[in-house]
Amino acid sequence: MSTHLRHLITLQNMDASTIQHLLNRAESLREACAHGTRRIELLRGRTVLNLFFEPSTRTRTSFELAARRLGADVVNFDIAGSSTSKGETLLDTLHTLEAMHLDALIVRHRESGTPEFLVHHAASAVCVVNAGDGNHAHPTQGLLDALTIRQHRPNFNLLTVTICGDVLHSRVARSDVHALQALGARAIRLCGPRALLPDPSEFPGCTLHEDFDDAVEGSDVIIMLRLQKERMIATLLPDEAAYFERYGLTQERLRRSASGALVLHPGPINRGIEIASEVADGTQSRILEQVANGVFVRMAVLAELLAR
Repeated sequence: MSTHLRHLITLQNMDASTIQHLLNRAESLREACAHGTRRIELLRGRTVLNLFFEPSTRTRTSFELAARRLGADVVNFDIAGSSTSKGETLLDTLHTLEAMHLDALIVRHRESGTPEFLVHHAASAVCVVNAGDGNHAHPTQGLLDALTIRQHRPNFNLLTVTICGDVLHSRVARSDVHALQALGARAIRLCGPRALLPDPSEFPGCTLHEDFDDAVEGSDVIIMLRLQKERMIATLLPDEAAYFERYGLTQERLRRSASGALVLHPGPINRGIEIASEVADGTQSRILEQVANGVFVRMAVLAELLAR
């Protein structure tokens, strides 16, 4: 590996060898723990704390499973019952938790930059892992998406990838693009209503599309993004049915893609808005594989940061 990881905040500027190393380690750990049925003691004596300021099902659960399968002790921080609800500052919370001798903080926060802020203000050797901050980054999601793609399409330089939905506000889209570009993807197309597309300067090397039929044409991988209902009004489309008509992934649209194209979605899925049920549950869907890979990718990250 070309660099030693101290924290994991973003995939931006991470080189291909580091990403491939983490993906390889995820594969190795999957075999070592017999696909999750065997506990290994690689992180015995380590303590990992889940510090989630936003709701989460997949990410929080998979981080907890990952840490436990590696033999670590896990603490889930209850925000609703914590002193943050009484006005305690983020820094005071950080230093209070550090005083309890934690080894890693897994942080999700609504504000972009919060995990990096904690890195800069930590007084201990605690490792910080970004589990999603604002619309900035979701690095382990980018890694697990890359792993899922690699398992079926290992030659990234041959791939055309379409990412569709609310790209403007998506931390998943940003981390996916960083991973795909580092791994040498041939083409990345970003698609959505004009109001939900970013400035082209933010995604150099990607092409922006408002027509989903054109964007999906010949694609090898299609990554659908969740549409937050509060963003619906910005699309200038009258309702969710109209959004689905223009930007929903249906079987008919899927037939425009390359033969055997992979379908991904970070979840949670809004069926009938972003994706038709027959596609989400179809033979080309890799959505549940993403969920499974999330545990092993997060095991790899924790092992890389914490294993003695």
